[in-house]
Amino acid sequence: MVASRIEDYGLIGDLQTAAMVGLDGSIDWLCLPRFDSPACFAALVGEHDNGHWRVAPVGSGDCTRRRYRDDTLILETEWETDDGAVRVIDFMPPRGEAADVVRIVEGLQGTVRMRTHLRLRFDYGHVVPWLEVGDRRSTAVAGPDAVGVASPVALHREDGDLVAEFEIRQGQRIPMVLTHYPAWSEVPSAVDAEDALIETEEFWTGWIGQLSYEGRWEHAVRRSLIVLKALTDAVTGGIVAAATSSLPERLGGERNWDYRYCWLRDASFTLQALLGTGYVEEAKAWRAWLLRAVAGDPADLQIMYALDGSRRIPESELDWLDGYEDSRPVRVGNAASEQHQLDVYGEVLETLHMARTHGIATTDEGWAVQVALLDHVRQTWQEPDNGLWEMRGPQQQFVHSKVLSWAGVDRMIKGAEDNGMDVPLDEWKKLRQQIHDEVCEKGFDADRNTFTQYYGSSALDAALLLIPQVGFLPWDDPRVVGTVEAIGRELMMDGLLVRYRTDSSGNAAGDGLEGQEGAFVACNFWYADALWEIGRTDEATEFFERSLDLANDLGLLSEEYAPGLDRQLGNVPQAFSHVGLITTARRLSGEPTAKRESN
Repeated sequence: MVASRIEDYGLIGDLQTAAMVGLDGSIDWLCLPRFDSPACFAALVGEHDNGHWRVAPVGSGDCTRRRYRDDTLILETEWETDDGAVRVIDFMPPRGEAADVVRIVEGLQGTVRMRTHLRLRFDYGHVVPWLEVGDRRSTAVAGPDAVGVASPVALHREDGDLVAEFEIRQGQRIPMVLTHYPAWSEVPSAVDAEDALIETEEFWTGWIGQLSYEGRWEHAVRRSLIVLKALTDAVTGGIVAAATSSLPERLGGERNWDYRYCWLRDASFTLQALLGTGYVEEAKAWRAWLLRAVAGDPADLQIMYALDGSRRIPESELDWLDGYEDSRPVRVGNAASEQHQLDVYGEVLETLHMARTHGIATTDEGWAVQVALLDHVRQTWQEPDNGLWEMRGPQQQFVHSKVLSWAGVDRMIKGAEDNGMDVPLDEWKKLRQQIHDEVCEKGFDADRNTFTQYYGSSALDAALLLIPQVGFLPWDDPRVVGTVEAIGRELMMDGLLVRYRTDSSGNAAGDGLEGQEGAFVACNFWYADALWEIGRTDEATEFFERSLDLANDLGLLSEEYAPGLDRQLGNVPQAFSHVGLITTARRLSGEPTAKRESN
């Protein structure tokens, strides 16, 4: 058996890790105890032999229907069979003593024969644990990891797995609870499944109740905010880019990356979405994480960090895994963490400015960090870099990188003026103008009336849509309008936007990889924003609605989409995609978005 389609998976999580549950009732991805820990269910990027946990009617395939329970992360999956109907309720309670996965089987009609098949394989499907089978609780141990499985169902050992068949009658509920704990510690008590269900529902409904948005696309915004919360680590405040690793941007290709880390480039977008919808506490936690992560020598700033702010994220390949639909290699860690990307300095400075304008106070230490970052921008903004999209080809003078450098300087000037800081304002303003003049001279193609991907290039880049977003030029500037129109002509693929062309035509910047990737979901939301702001409002709404349709039946968005195949691509759920949805919904609903304004 192989993994389901990417869009066939639903997410459950406990604010410190997450699991992916398929239409067939199989959990094919789970890392314990953290998002970036090795997976104990890795069938998603291998075979079912690499670990999964399926609970479903005997002989069944995909479910009849599924849904999240109201505004929660509680997943309800239902099957209708010849013998009756059954529901499996899956969730992870917000973390208490240990990480728990709870599955409650509920009989809806008749009597249904069920099967549970639990195959634990630690270290990304590589390590078979030692099993001890008990009457109501069984354990699996391998190295540092231990798992207890509690249930009234009598499990038995079968080829290194825990398996059982049982009947569920109408009105009956049978719980199963998987609990992870360090192998050297005492076995924690299993949570009471029914109590945990009530507490989990109360947590999610209470949290989403803070939402301030009430526009046309409220349901999609609510679901996207729940996804962002689910990808937020409750301990550190860090937000992972996605819950998975190595789901391909091109089926059968090598564009497979580990996204279980925190990207600084996502900071301003995430903060904008949180602050704009009323979630100040999450924004404060994210800002605190950000300041801890970037503290130190500005020259050592990385584009991404581990959840706890660790800097070392070495990339390696897991050659025992076949990859999702033969998409190899399967990677863990991310070598892009070592890349040189100038835009992150501007993104960090913009993020901290945005927090300040929303009443999140700046400390003396925080301001000192920002001044040091600005000084580094002053020294390095003219250097080539790898760009926003982490190009693994030659470094270039990327226009987006320069524009974000400008934005960082601009926000520091505004912060100093607004708060009466004693800084060299004239010097900073001169630097701001110097960057602006150079970008307009070297990064703009006057013949085609468009900015380009990098100096001297004829290629385009969807990141150019952010030029007016950060206030570098106003939306009605002819150069901005021309850029939006050029991107619409040249980067559209089957009605959706790719972030750049990768076919090496013209002077396109090589990303060091083979094959064209899919449409990048976040960029499609940026394009809807741009259409709206240049006055093409009907088209903007239509394009936004088309982009919303890229979500699966549960409202989850991956990183990319393959229009010709009508399939999701890349890691899922992708925070960047959901942030884009939230921001565009607010813009098209007439709400003022968080400040990314011009002078």
